[in-house]
Amino acid sequence: MTMHMTPSTDVSVIPAMVTDVREAFRSGITRPLDWRRDQLKKMIALLEENEADLLEALRIDLGKPAAEGFITDIAFVVGEITMMLKNLAKWNKPERVSTPLVALPAKSRRIPEPVGVVLVIAPWNYPVQLLLVPVAGAIAAGNAVVMKPSEVSSATSAVLARLVPKYLDDRAVRIVEGAVPETTALLDQHFDHIFYTGNGTVGRVVMSAAAKNLTPVTLELGGKSPTVIDESANVRVAARRIAWGKWMNAGQTCIAPDYVLVHQKVADRFIDEIGKAITEFYGDDPRQSESFGRVVSDRHFARLSSLMAGGKIAIGGQTVADDRYIAPTVLVDVDTDSQLMHEEIFGPLLPVVPVASIGDAVDFIASRPHPLALYVFAENKKVVDHVLSNTTAGGVTVNGTIMHISNPNLPFGGVGESGMGAYHGKTSVRQFQHMKPVLARGTKLDPSLAYPPYTEKKIKLFRKLL
Repeated sequence: MTMHMTPSTDVSVIPAMVTDVREAFRSGITRPLDWRRDQLKKMIALLEENEADLLEALRIDLGKPAAEGFITDIAFVVGEITMMLKNLAKWNKPERVSTPLVALPAKSRRIPEPVGVVLVIAPWNYPVQLLLVPVAGAIAAGNAVVMKPSEVSSATSAVLARLVPKYLDDRAVRIVEGAVPETTALLDQHFDHIFYTGNGTVGRVVMSAAAKNLTPVTLELGGKSPTVIDESANVRVAARRIAWGKWMNAGQTCIAPDYVLVHQKVADRFIDEIGKAITEFYGDDPRQSESFGRVVSDRHFARLSSLMAGGKIAIGGQTVADDRYIAPTVLVDVDTDSQLMHEEIFGPLLPVVPVASIGDAVDFIASRPHPLALYVFAENKKVVDHVLSNTTAGGVTVNGTIMHISNPNLPFGGVGESGMGAYHGKTSVRQFQHMKPVLARGTKLDPSLAYPPYTEKKIKLFRKLL
């Protein structure tokens, strides 16, 4: 695969850049809805007018098929921004709330206001979507933004670094390229909110840096998202939907099905059906398929290759190091104490573990850190309800995979080890706002009840009112 040189921003200019962006925010240029609307429209223009360049960069970085890149990194982002534009005025209007009797005469409302300067740090697996969706939310909320794409997806980073200053207002919206030194320099600055998508190790570094300035953070992390298949499930449909969700982007998706807990009565049938689905989707040799991507780097290729030792290969298993190709692979006879079952896979390996009952599956999931996503396949509603009631996950799709992320009316985010905070749709805007509470009292009436001296009569009235 073609490699791309890692671009970077001069570390020495970062403090002044952040200062300039903060001055732009303080000047008030980001607050008018017209400015926000203009920037969001220009983000759509950036994506639509440069679709070919972006898709080529995604191909270079990830071997991403053009159709997949368009759906996940272009159309998805345009859809989110379009929804923000449609609702911009409504989502930024003050919200009236009721006022208790004790505070009357008064009116109460919550006023959405931007928090200030937002830092968005994006990962490499969906390098356009996972950078620009939170950036759009921060802009729609009225903030100034500094964004940092991943250096691992360096071709995409370079295209974005060229386009962002061309389309967006560089007084208040800036982009920084680079790796650890540049990210460290950014985290040394004071921001009003930090939005990070990536792994838990770096998430802890981000949170530690943010603590120095008491900066709130949104952490979109990952984890091992389990898939449960009950004996009542439509096994053929389950296999196809799991195969689609697992091998999209060669498994490099934070909410990809990480492992499958399948009722032992249907385990063999599931293995058979998922093998058929792989052939249907990618042909007899997935390496030749234009619909199957590649592992992002040599380091990740080596890590994934070593993880295969945690189980027996039932399907796939082929690897080609110089192409960073790992076939869609299904593993059985899995050692549940191996790294395969403790480390987030983030690649095209699918461990399948038979269970004697759904209760056993629930116990297995509940004994591990809360995942970012959970998938349950069952036609028996009681089974679905049992799984939902006895597990915790950032989000769930029933009888499917991935699709809960497609509804912008559903907040997307993790819980516990898989993250904190959420975004998408209105939640993206609220994530970067302070809902300022305001109680405005009238002056025509000014009852003496609340003022000293506090007589017995007043105290009796307090007890009735409060």
